[in-house]
Amino acid sequence: MNARSVSIKNISLSCLLVTAGIFITPARAVEVTVDINTLTNGYVNVFELPSNGGAYVFGSSWGVADLCASFSDAATITLAPNSIGDPASFWYTPEGGPGATGNKIIEANVYAQSDGPLAGVDLNFIGTVVSNSFTGHTVTAFIRDFAPDYSSFVGQTQVLNSAGDFSVYFATTADPTRHIQYGFSTVGADVWITDAAAAGTMVITATAVPEPSTYSLIGAGLTGAFVMFARRRRQA
Repeated sequence: MNARSVSIKNISLSCLLVTAGIFITPARAVEVTVDINTLTNGYVNVFELPSNGGAYVFGSSWGVADLCASFSDAATITLAPNSIGDPASFWYTPEGGPGATGNKIIEANVYAQSDGPLAGVDLNFIGTVVSNSFTGHTVTAFIRDFAPDYSSFVGQTQVLNSAGDFSVYFATTADPTRHIQYGFSTVGADVWITDAAAAGTMVITATAVPEPSTYSLIGAGLTGAFVMFARRRRQA
């Protein structure tokens, strides 16, 4: 068999799999999506403005509502600019009030956390951006795999710029003492509450997660495709 024949057969197999709608998913893959019952944690990191050096100021656990993140139903979340009610000059220039300029960069994280069950799996965080009207904020979908003492982490991210599906994939560490997080990070200067609407929002909804039986059918279909291709190859 010459190289050209091998190339044609490989292309044929690829076309066969795509035509059949078969997508190869790792055996250990776990898919998660937007869910009011899992995205229950909030954490804020505060930084100086880039014009003031951008230094890290502090981090603190916050409630999800305090992050200006809200669920309209069990599978749809709206992310809005972070608004601090304190009018002090620490937060706003010259001070808080309509038209004030934010004096800090807020990284607002809303996320799910698993300590153990998601260790050592191929994790896929999926969802759909319905709309994005942010004018000065950036939203990132993430998976973070933290050390037991939270001193460091590894992971994967995807910046969400426009409407459409997203998928963040990461193979987590096989260590049940680590902390696996997935969720959204909204970053931008704090906005006075009366100016928040003009700063925009992002709406994100869940993508259906296949049931285990679906994976079995996909696997069976893939096996059948290979068998069919092998038979045609022997007959060629």
